[in-house]
Amino acid sequence: MTHSIQPAILITGATGSVGSALAEQLAQKNIPFRALVRNLDKADNLKHLNGVELVVGDFNDQQSIVNALKGIEKVFLLSNSSEDAERLQSNFVDALAKSEVKHVVKLSQFAANINSPVRFLRYHAAVEQKIKDTGLKYTFLRPNLFMQGLLGFADLIKYQQKFFATAGDAKISLVDTRDIATVALNALLNRDNESKIYNITGPEAISHKEIAEILSEALGKEIRYINVSEEELLMALSQVGFPAWQAAGLIEDYAHYARGEAAVLSNDVLEVTGAAPGTFSDFVKDYCAAFS
Repeated sequence: MTHSIQPAILITGATGSVGSALAEQLAQKNIPFRALVRNLDKADNLKHLNGVELVVGDFNDQQSIVNALKGIEKVFLLSNSSEDAERLQSNFVDALAKSEVKHVVKLSQFAANINSPVRFLRYHAAVEQKIKDTGLKYTFLRPNLFMQGLLGFADLIKYQQKFFATAGDAKISLVDTRDIATVALNALLNRDNESKIYNITGPEAISHKEIAEILSEALGKEIRYINVSEEELLMALSQVGFPAWQAAGLIEDYAHYARGEAAVLSNDVLEVTGAAPGTFSDFVKDYCAAFS
């Protein structure tokens, strides 16, 4: 639905879990926004929202980005996971630098570091640095592992009462994507968030075994977590169609978790939004149908 007021906010990645939650929150507040999508046919989750203006574009096409940025003051930057993500986001930042945009909120990743052994953490850090180099006002959101990532195991949990990973007994401060979206909303609307970096975690750090216990209690049946070797996980990811680069990247991610590097708890969700982040039990209650 189009809005009579010219949108000043552009959202990219609006069909994904964080982007769609952010779009819904903007619509609920009657704040007009523009959403950059690659394909209108795949944007059904956005078409019904109040105040949305859909624009078709591609991070590979500089002119389409320039067009999408016309009249925009603030941008939420998120792209889908791909082997070219760093190059594509860099393309977008090049267009931002030539636009009238004043503030960019980038969805990054917890522990982003240019020297990290994890490719995803290196790429996010590189794009963060590129944004800093433009002189734009920025807010970097660095969320930990998404609770919603478990939905990828939903069928396995539902039909075989198990899921697997290579995290060992390490604790991880998983976070709900809806909380990430609420931080993003506040970052876009409040100038106090400019030139800040937020570590976004849930309120507790739990192991995969504890995840299985919480699922078991909520679903009324025993769900097992199986710790597998990296070779076994790589084979399983390949069999279900993960491209080699993504499977290798996930192995690196999980090695980072297994080393206990993602157990840190942050108060940033509470400080930015005024509300405590949801627990994993809250998430399971809300998504119970997916696992039952």
